[in-house]
This record gives sequence, C-alpha cells and structure tokens, in this order.
Amino acid sequence: MDSSSTNQRRMRSGAVALGGMGLLAATLVACGSSDEPDKRCASRSTLQHLNNKECKSGGTGSYYYGGYVSSGKVAGGSFEKSAVTRGGIGGHSSSGSSGG
Repeated sequence: MDSSSTNQRRMRSGAVALGGMGLLAATLVACGSSDEPDKRCASRSTLQHLNNKECKSGGTGSYYYGGYVSSGKVAGGSFEKSAVTRGGIGGHSSSGSSGG
C-alpha cells in the first residue's frame, strides 16, 4: 500500500511538469506568430538609436523595423515596415530582395 501511494505521487508530479511544458510551448508559439516586426526608434538622418518617446507625436525619431543596434546605431532593417518580415520561431527575415 505504501509503494502504491508513492507511485501515484510520482505520476502526479510528472503530469504537472509535462503540463507546464505544454503551457510554455503554447506561449512561445503564440509570441512567435505575430506578423509585427521588431521596431525601435531611430533618427532617419544619423541612424542613431533613440529613446522610444522620440517616436511619439512631435518627436524627432521614426520607427526602424527589424535589424539590430550596434554601437548606438541601427542596422540591418528598414524604416519601411513593409520591407521587413518578422523572424520569430519558424519564421524568416527578409530584406525584400530576391536572388535570381
């Protein structure tokens, strides 16, 4: 009887761990399925990475989509949202050009 209750206890904790992993996987898939590319605020003239408030109404910045920030400047993306697709899980990045 004692070993039977121990086995049940072990099985319950395994089910909890597996249930938690399923929830984590579902959350990651949901986060990666957005069609919105990453965006950051930057100066169009200098490509300097700016505080997000500079992209709000009246600010001096514009949203820069995709890419990355290196040495305080944006690179590898575009100020045109349509030129960039979200990478995410199972996704890919595109500069809008195709080989051929």
